[in-house]
Amino acid sequence: MMRRAALPLASVALALALALPLPLSLRAAAAGETAQAADQAAIRARLTGWAEAFNEGDAGRVCDLFADDLQSDVETAAAGDKASVCARLKAALAKPDRRLTYAVAIHDILVSGDMAAVRLTWTSTLSAAGENTPNKSESWEEQGLDVFRRDPDGVWRIVRYMAFGTR
Repeated sequence: MMRRAALPLASVALALALALPLPLSLRAAAAGETAQAADQAAIRARLTGWAEAFNEGDAGRVCDLFADDLQSDVETAAAGDKASVCARLKAALAKPDRRLTYAVAIHDILVSGDMAAVRLTWTSTLSAAGENTPNKSESWEEQGLDVFRRDPDGVWRIVRYMAFGTR
């Protein structure tokens, strides 16, 4: 008899609990998860947009991914700042006899406030350009860690990155 009475009481308690608004801490946690998902999506879009811009030869959009105080460490190049990185990228885009393209695979995006770390793999493909050139291409991968910062304009930009080949 006691069990039968407890069942409706438990149902009423559950219904009341579901009808009440979430406590502030749970609402804040849900809002934080939503904001973090939005930040991750924005960073993902910046990286895929960078690859599209590079593959289209748009040097201005390529350099917009980087913060003014960028520092980079790449296995195949000297440590760089924004000016040197953009100069290397513009030089790669300007070579008429070959075409370099990029594709990105994003493994993790960890966001904390206005900073984020992204673990990724870039695949680069170098092809000979021109109608009389045999269609030969070479591809390689670089593992990387990019550190993003949300700049005052609200845009996520890379402030530090490291990339190392896997050949």
